[in-house]
Amino acid sequence: MQEGDKQGKGQSRVTGGAGGRRRRLTARVLAAVLSLLLLVNGLAAANRLLCVKSQDGIDQARAFYHQPENSIDVVFLGSSHIHCNINTAYLWTEYGIAAYDYSAAEQPLWMTYYWLREFCKTQKPKLVVLDVYSPAAYEADYQYRWMEENLFGMRFSANKLEMMQASVEKKRLSDYFPAFTVYHQRYTELNGEDWDYLTGRMELQNFKGFHPLFGTEHVDLDSLMAASDTAELGAGRTLSAKSEKYLRKIISYTRKRNIPLVLISAPYQKHPDEDVVLRQIEQIAAEEKIPFADFYRELSRIGIDEDRDMNDVSHLNYRGSRKYTAYLAAYLSGYAELPDHRGESRYRSWDISAEKVGDEAANADMGQEAAAGMEQTTAVGMEQAGSAGRG
Repeated sequence: MQEGDKQGKGQSRVTGGAGGRRRRLTARVLAAVLSLLLLVNGLAAANRLLCVKSQDGIDQARAFYHQPENSIDVVFLGSSHIHCNINTAYLWTEYGIAAYDYSAAEQPLWMTYYWLREFCKTQKPKLVVLDVYSPAAYEADYQYRWMEENLFGMRFSANKLEMMQASVEKKRLSDYFPAFTVYHQRYTELNGEDWDYLTGRMELQNFKGFHPLFGTEHVDLDSLMAASDTAELGAGRTLSAKSEKYLRKIISYTRKRNIPLVLISAPYQKHPDEDVVLRQIEQIAAEEKIPFADFYRELSRIGIDEDRDMNDVSHLNYRGSRKYTAYLAAYLSGYAELPDHRGESRYRSWDISAEKVGDEAANADMGQEAAAGMEQTTAVGMEQAGSAGRG
């Protein structure tokens, strides 16, 4: 064999060996990437399955990210006095208003402020409505009873980190962050809702935040009203400094973005001390030239029946929500022009949402009964509500 042939074959073996090593390296890299993707997807699936689901705030926050961009005209912020009382399905079917209840149980104002900032990342509302029950009822600077409902639905971001810094003491941070370590052992509690969320059958775009209640409890509202009327400003509790700070931050935030803001308080069995705080909030609203409406003072005009329209001492039931929402819609008409989107394809999810709420009411035997009860919300009362808004 000639020397040149030997050299050629040797060079070929070297070249072939190098090519083989590259192919093996490429295969290992691809296998590692595939394993990483499987791990990430597996963790994401486990997170979707095990994450806490709750219509006391988590679902409201989570479903928000599935709403069409710049589609929500009015956002309702606050506590369960929003998502249990303000019937977004009724607003849609009766007026074509694209509304969203973006709230969580007992949400303090410092969390509401960051929820508002989160909302405005993808939405440009024509009106922001804030219920101020929580600052009237609770004065502690750190409120943990419903912390999970207020934290877990919001996606991780700088805004969420700021919210946690304002809401959770450092010594308790590990109780809530990272969220997966908190709820990873939920596998013993899994139910149909968890599997629906994993498989995508839970269509979050069709959820508009409203959580209807179908119980009925007699609540003596009138006697408490007499008690609150006797409360004097300055007696008992006062609005906390932290709540006032974040209330003014919310006012400033909406003002800078030219978004009308309305403060409200829903009908409920109010303690006289809470009424004192509400009057302080009313004074701040007057000072800032922000509308404030305490609908506890409008019970007869709204047509609330204390034997039939309350779910419990703090929340309206489905019947009551329709009456209150109708009255509220008339009141808000004086502060923003909210277009009728019925029939627009982009708003099909509001149709579906209203249908689902209607089905729930029918299954609870409260649908037709609630519609008949709307006669108690008189035309005179609705006109008075509209006049108050225009005023």
